[in-house]
Amino acid sequence: MALHFLLDQPVGAAPGDAVTLTGAEAHHASTVRRVRIGEEVTVGDGRGAWLTGTVESVAPREVIVRIDGRTDAAAPSPRIVLVQALAKGDRDELAVQAATELGVDEIVPWQAARSVSRWDAAKAVKGRARWATIVREAAKQAHRVWVPAVAELTTTAALARRAPESVVLVLEPTATERLSALAVEPDEERDVVLVVGPEGGIAPEELDALASAGARLVRLGDTVLRTSTAGPAALAVVSTALGRW
Repeated sequence: MALHFLLDQPVGAAPGDAVTLTGAEAHHASTVRRVRIGEEVTVGDGRGAWLTGTVESVAPREVIVRIDGRTDAAAPSPRIVLVQALAKGDRDELAVQAATELGVDEIVPWQAARSVSRWDAAKAVKGRARWATIVREAAKQAHRVWVPAVAELTTTAALARRAPESVVLVLEPTATERLSALAVEPDEERDVVLVVGPEGGIAPEELDALASAGARLVRLGDTVLRTSTAGPAALAVVSTALGRW
């Protein structure tokens, strides 16, 4: 499979045009991946454009690709959103990376009541930027046409307000309903929102608030998964139900 690279801005290039990789992406292409003149590559903008082309010139700060073909993909519908509670260590980041590779469309960091990791205003800015970097690299590795958005840090109250207009599925080991038994139809137009708690689980008052707002509590089998694996596992189940897989 051809190497894939991402541009930082929407691209309007057509076959016959040239696109230029600069900055970190040019360094990655020329120094890390060591692309060569004449090599076939793909280039995307993360917003639906998918270009195939041939490397025309290589320099540490500039790689030029001559475009041979272009396709444009519509944004996925319905969207699958992962609400990932902040977790200690790198467990939340592992979830973000895997979910991106598996096809999530948006990631929302959540300051849950039992989150050991806490983001103040400054940390929220840095944390969101860190997650966005992880998403970008994972999307590039997975050759994704659309790069997931990383939303601002959210609260339980904000999640509850989202429930009436979305299919909000809260992953809870004590729930009686299995996620695999839930009917999520391919023609569903609302966002499918998967909510994953922190290491200590979602607090009872949070479960009550979300359920009262219209969210559904579901479980994944009979085991208790880590916060780093629950989201990706649920994403696989929902992707199958929606016909993505």
